[in-house]
Order: sequence, then C-alpha cells, then structure tokens
Amino acid sequence: MNNIQVINPDAFLETATERLWTPERSQAAWSSSFSALEIELDSFGGTPPRVLIVCGIQGAGKSHWIRLHAQTYAPCICFDAALPGARHRKPIIEMSRRRHAEVHAIWIDTPLDAAKMRNAQRPVDERVPDPSLESVASRFEPPLVEEGFASVTRIQCS
Repeated sequence: MNNIQVINPDAFLETATERLWTPERSQAAWSSSFSALEIELDSFGGTPPRVLIVCGIQGAGKSHWIRLHAQTYAPCICFDAALPGARHRKPIIEMSRRRHAEVHAIWIDTPLDAAKMRNAQRPVDERVPDPSLESVASRFEPPLVEEGFASVTRIQCS
C-alpha cells in the first residue's frame, strides 16, 4: 500500500481521451470518490490513517501542495477537491471519523486572480469556466475546527 492515497473527484471524470463533465458524470464522480474513501479507510485495518481534506477554489494549488507536502502527514488519505462549504466537507469528515481517522483541513487560500491564471494554464478539458470559479470563490467558507477537524492549516498562496 502506498503511504499516501489521493482521492480527487475529477479523476472519475476522465475518459480515454479527455476529462468530460456533465451533471450526471459529476454526480457519479462524487459517488465514486466517497466509495474510494471508504475502501481506503478500511484498508488501514486497525491503524486509523490521517485524512487530509485539501480544499480551496479551483486553481488554488491543492494538487501541487499534495505532491510537495502530503508526505509530512503520511500515512494519509488526501481528499483533493474545492469543497467550498462545511456541508460539502461534512460527509467526508463523518465517514472518516466513524472509522476513527484523524481529519485535518488543509485550506489552500489563493487569490481569485492567481487561481484564474493557473486555471488558464491547464489543458483545455481540465479548465473550469471562470463563472464557476468565481461562484465557488464567492461562496467559499473557510474550514473550522468546529466542523470536526483535528486541525485547520491555512496555506496562503499568491
């Protein structure tokens, strides 16, 4: 078993040639992500892992942070998604805590303009439309310990 597992709903949108988003595929991707989380949590047996909810607006640098820094928390499961509100993070926290996992929030806090620039550099099929990115940014609720996190770490990016 790899000591860092990454779950990203976008990975479930991939086809053989592109990332394809539709409302139905998005819903299925989230369902697959939650199933993958359950499988990963159960694979740790008697030793509960750390679960990192790495959240922030699209283009914030979440996946980049995981590649560079998740090893510090290993063994761990990283859930890599925007997760803009407490209600979006809640099912991941609940599923993890039922299995006695320690859940940490890593909030990648990036200005909207910087996230838009990063988003524009992505392959075309992986770009998030600016109105969607702006909507997530306007609704983003910073994660709080009170949601059930063992800790909340804010990483400010530019």
